[in-house]
Amino acid sequence: MEQELIKKKREIIDIFLKKGILISSELLKEINDFEHISRIFDVLQSKQIDDVLIINTNLNNLISKTKTQKTEDAKEEQQEHKVKVVYSYNEDPKKREPQDFVDYFNNRYKAIEKILKQRQELKNTVSINKIINKKEKENTSIIGIVSNKQVTKNGNLLLMLEDPTGQRSVLVNKNKPSLFNDAKDIVLDEVIGVVGVNVDTITFANNIIWPDTPTNKELKKAEKEKYALFLSDLHVGSSKFLPDDFDKFLRWINGDIGNEQQRHIAKNVEYIFIAGDLVDGCGIYPEQDKELVINDVYQQYKECAELLKQIPQHIPLIICPGNHDALRISEPQPPLSKDFAKPVYELNNTIMVSNPSLVNIDSSSSFMGFDVLIYHGYSFDYFVAEVNSLRSQGGYDRADLIMKFLLKRRHLAPSHLSTLYIPDTKKDPLIIEKVPDFFLSGHIHKSITANYRNTTLICGSCWQSKTIFQEKVGHNPEPSRVPIVNLQTRDIKILKFGS
Repeated sequence: MEQELIKKKREIIDIFLKKGILISSELLKEINDFEHISRIFDVLQSKQIDDVLIINTNLNNLISKTKTQKTEDAKEEQQEHKVKVVYSYNEDPKKREPQDFVDYFNNRYKAIEKILKQRQELKNTVSINKIINKKEKENTSIIGIVSNKQVTKNGNLLLMLEDPTGQRSVLVNKNKPSLFNDAKDIVLDEVIGVVGVNVDTITFANNIIWPDTPTNKELKKAEKEKYALFLSDLHVGSSKFLPDDFDKFLRWINGDIGNEQQRHIAKNVEYIFIAGDLVDGCGIYPEQDKELVINDVYQQYKECAELLKQIPQHIPLIICPGNHDALRISEPQPPLSKDFAKPVYELNNTIMVSNPSLVNIDSSSSFMGFDVLIYHGYSFDYFVAEVNSLRSQGGYDRADLIMKFLLKRRHLAPSHLSTLYIPDTKKDPLIIEKVPDFFLSGHIHKSITANYRNTTLICGSCWQSKTIFQEKVGHNPEPSRVPIVNLQTRDIKILKFGS
């Protein structure tokens, strides 16, 4: 046995020498069993000793460091496997020109035109310039951006559609009530398809086609019971922040409170999403300073990190920014600023993404995983104000209807004024190109869930009571509620941590 040990030591010396490393006699003496030998072979594979010429250190320290590195690498690999960022915007800022806006809308048109042409009704579309000068009556189908919308003196809807070749007037007759009611929800700058009849300079619509999501989308389910939960709008730093409620959440996620079923769910939570507004920020709305207990945004993020670090570290936190966070409001918003939110970045389990972003979770060799579209929801305000059907059916109380509205248009902010945006010249980052399994939002401080064509819609709650500004604009928050999805069944529960 001793001869074999000596032989192995010589092999180790040879391997070190081939790496250009001279091993000290002190370290060699510490190698006294085969377990040490196997660990040293692990060390030899480590990058930690690439630049070392003479190894003269404590063997246990060397092995300990390598084991720590291997654990961190395994943790990183495991987290990357569980959470894959499919899309997150992170372009460098640059000067924008008027032509950038033209390119931006052209890119939008082309991307949504491609989606629309998958519809049977629009297989034989023609460009607008081919029908402009035709006088004879004929059936046609066209695709265009809505550049104008008005009501005629007879009460009909008159749309102006524009494609890269020209413009065309489209009339939707009030005597077709179903079509007319749908058309009333059309907003400027969205891309639609029209099937109708050409008469002189006008196309009379018989059908309007939206890009929408497919009706046959699969309702994917995980193989094992596991849970994802969805948070939003923490607003740390506000005097309206609800620390007692959030403490209840922290105690629950750590398994300290709750009935047997609730503790079972907490134990099996594998993903936590936070859809923006981690902090209340500064100067976001008039007289906000009167409602701040922390008026330094750096300290707000520090306090937020202190709260988030109490969540079990094995659960990844997928975080996107919101309009209260310390970065530009224009969308897409890049991930949270490392300068302002450094304490959050220093947490071991955070995954920072842009607003919007697309993340895949829970994939394996036998399962493609779930695609989660994350969008804070800044455009929601515009559509509640501008779309009668949304306003009349509940407005801010029905985020699910707003989310369905946007999915139908395959765009998170189709109208030019619905949000501040960056005119990207390569693509429109606010297009919903890939239909998600989950669509997560926040912003309006009221949690609601729904299903639309097998896409699960989830609007997160908040952790802040009603502010003066919310009272003025008609928000009715329902704070301290947490939507939780069983990924095996797709069932959703909403746990309430408030009074």
